[in-house]
Amino acid sequence: MILNLYLARRFTGLVAMVTLVFVGLLLPIDLMEQLRRLDDDGAGIGDGLRLAALNLPAALYQILPLIVMLATLALFLSLGRSSELVVIRAAGRSAAHAVFAPVGAALALGVLALLVVNPIVAATQDAYERERDRFRTGLSSVLSVSEEGVWLRQGDSEGQTVIRAARSSLDGTVLFEATFLAFDAEGSPVERIDAARAELSDGAWLLQDAKRWPLGTSDNPERDAQSVASTSIPSTLTENQIRDSFGVPSSVPIFELPGFIRQLDAAGFSGLTHRVWFQMELANPAMLAAMVLIGAAFTMRHARAGGTGPRVLLALLLGFGVFFLRSFAQTLGETGQLPTWLAAWAAPLAAILLAMGVILQLEDG
Repeated sequence: MILNLYLARRFTGLVAMVTLVFVGLLLPIDLMEQLRRLDDDGAGIGDGLRLAALNLPAALYQILPLIVMLATLALFLSLGRSSELVVIRAAGRSAAHAVFAPVGAALALGVLALLVVNPIVAATQDAYERERDRFRTGLSSVLSVSEEGVWLRQGDSEGQTVIRAARSSLDGTVLFEATFLAFDAEGSPVERIDAARAELSDGAWLLQDAKRWPLGTSDNPERDAQSVASTSIPSTLTENQIRDSFGVPSSVPIFELPGFIRQLDAAGFSGLTHRVWFQMELANPAMLAAMVLIGAAFTMRHARAGGTGPRVLLALLLGFGVFFLRSFAQTLGETGQLPTWLAAWAAPLAAILLAMGVILQLEDG
């Protein structure tokens, strides 16, 4: 028990150390990238630093498996150089048993990341997306999805229009049972339009079976309302703006993700990307355990045995291979070419079985 706690503590400390190294590397790089993007928007270094700081947790969370892999390599290399692995074997414990403590710590870290770090990353990522959109378009967001349906916003300095629809097409450019409520620059309502169908074209919404109420110029809007078979109203929205307003699945906390997926389905949008992300998050502890086992399989040797460099390189190549294989499977899952559970769980489970086979063969067999 004491040995397991010692190894787990060493492993956790190395994870923290590697994380700090990546913070020092990623923050300046992202700061320069943010300043390059904001160069034409009149933003300063303070704005770029704020965006880089908001984006940093998501970047670290994404490469967490690689951080765990590097910490595992550092742990077992240090144990080999200090002959602690020899002492562990002399005490009657095989090196295969020594890996159980880091694996348990990695699983605990994965669960902690899922329950605690994920909501923090979602909050910072959501704030980053809103700040980035504000600099890019002047609006924090143009689309949101709720239990009441789809909500959009468009406008300029002369006024804003709030749009609500019961459901929409997958890309958000066709709305059904839509309501357009226009406001002037002072925020007073000037017009309401209900339409059975609204389709976004170049610079305008094309409405069918519409009814228009003049809220700002009539003392009795219902009396002066007009029904038309088709009409159009100007629009400042584009298909790319609507698509980008969905943000990324990582901006939704894991606890809210199932409800958000149900809202997407009810509104007519595809929730496949978010379903795959949900399964990927559930599989993250298994992915961290796989990284520990891969790193341990090639570095549980005494330093005097030689061949340390090639074994470390092989472990890194396999770790990166599993990481990118998982990303490729995620892409296939998001396009519907793989079931969501298979896209999320296949790579980590296969890596665990492969690494365990190597460890058992080399250490016990």
